[in-house]
Amino acid sequence: MPQEPRIDVETRARGIENSLTAEQVEHIAEALGQQGVWFAAPPERSGQARRPELVWDLVGDRPHQGYTATGRAAVHLADGHDTLTRPLILADGFNHGPSDLDALWRHFNQPYHKGVPGFLDQLRGMGIDVVLLGFDQRHAAIQANAAVAVTCVQHAIAERRGDDQLVVGGVSMGGIVTRYALALMESERIDHQTDKYFSYDSPHLGAWIPLALQQLAYLHEALAPRSDGPGQAELIRSPAAQQLLWGWVDDADYSGPVTSSSPLRQEFLEDLRRVGWFPMRPYKLGLANGTGNGIGPDLPPGTPVIDLRHEALQLTARIQPDLGELQNVGAISIGAPVWTSATSHVAAFDGAPGGTLDSWGRLADAVGLPIQDRFRSSCFVPSVSAIALARDPFEWQADLYQDLSGLPKDETFLDAFCCDAVDTEHSSVSGPLIEWFLEQLAGW
Repeated sequence: MPQEPRIDVETRARGIENSLTAEQVEHIAEALGQQGVWFAAPPERSGQARRPELVWDLVGDRPHQGYTATGRAAVHLADGHDTLTRPLILADGFNHGPSDLDALWRHFNQPYHKGVPGFLDQLRGMGIDVVLLGFDQRHAAIQANAAVAVTCVQHAIAERRGDDQLVVGGVSMGGIVTRYALALMESERIDHQTDKYFSYDSPHLGAWIPLALQQLAYLHEALAPRSDGPGQAELIRSPAAQQLLWGWVDDADYSGPVTSSSPLRQEFLEDLRRVGWFPMRPYKLGLANGTGNGIGPDLPPGTPVIDLRHEALQLTARIQPDLGELQNVGAISIGAPVWTSATSHVAAFDGAPGGTLDSWGRLADAVGLPIQDRFRSSCFVPSVSAIALARDPFEWQADLYQDLSGLPKDETFLDAFCCDAVDTEHSSVSGPLIEWFLEQLAGW
């Protein structure tokens, strides 16, 4: 049995903020900067957003732990359609707060080749009606937002003219929300009338945010609380983040297992198993922003990325080391060490092939440090996660660098998948992925 991945923190006292003088607290807070919610992706502002023909206000078909989620869908009819006929539902992904459906349109319809229409316009040109599904709280529990997806599917069926089957899926977390929604409907014998399910760089086995960066977000929030909005760790603390992240910590001083530290992730995976793990009826497609050749970005394990010296303060954060015992990932010293963090049995996630996130770059920008371009981004959704490698989500990390070319069919929970030619930004519009997906839909 592999040993359970864990993190261990040493501080002068329980709660680093209690072990420092007021002046030292001010130094660290000043050094870490304060620029909004860390890890929240900004909305796409470039380009034009098409005005939808219809907007549906949606309420989840059931509460989850007392909370009933809400959302809305923007319906963009295909060329020549005056009513919903061939619906493709694309659910928004994980972020803080409500979905911006105009931004979602701009993101997916941005040109990826000169002279070629955007992805969503191509769908409309194929006679496919695009339904963009958003959530009022993207960071709420997946089960709650899945109830909104169920309502959206039922609404599309009720509004549809004719009997063409649906295509249902989403980007990032949206692919997990719709996966759960369709599986739930099947488990309750509700006819979702869905021919194809798709996920666009969705973390079926889990996503990755460097543990050291999670800790620094909590640390900054503790040392410099905000009164005008959410703190830097708000997104990490959210229910959806706890459910999606392969490794998660709940504060800067946490020591213990990282894959089972959140009961919300364990409960969600149990819920997925209860409803059937994946929907069985649709043909299941997966798109990965990472490569499938087993080669990731050049991020040597254990390399210091942030090495900040601010008067007497020294702060270091490192690329995730590869396995081992008590491998240092971060340290803060003020004359003498006041906080150190080390991981054991955690694989080298940062350099794995996968859809990337500029997590390191955002921290560097926040603290005003120069950083090499190659260190700005690291793996966020490993390719093996996006293509739903047939593994236990708690024990899959040894496969991070697996070559996925020629993967046997029984090694993935999907029916077909496509990896990108190079590791690209998580959820980014990529020519190879879009063209493959359009080919998959051509016979629908």
